[in-house]
Amino acid sequence: MPKQKTHSGAKKRFKVTGAGKVMREQANRRHLLEVKSSKRMRKLATDQPVAPADVKKVKKLLAR
Repeated sequence: MPKQKTHSGAKKRFKVTGAGKVMREQANRRHLLEVKSSKRMRKLATDQPVAPADVKKVKKLLAR
């Protein structure tokens, strides 16, 4: 059976930590940045874990 390919859209959006958690970027950090406060921008800069309901789907797309 051939190897499963990694979904190229998913590999740009998610990363798996050493502990196996799937992380994602936060939304609202792309445009209209001068309106947003520095505090808000710092909070948006941190990666967030993917919702537990979606982890299985994402890992499948990442061929893990």
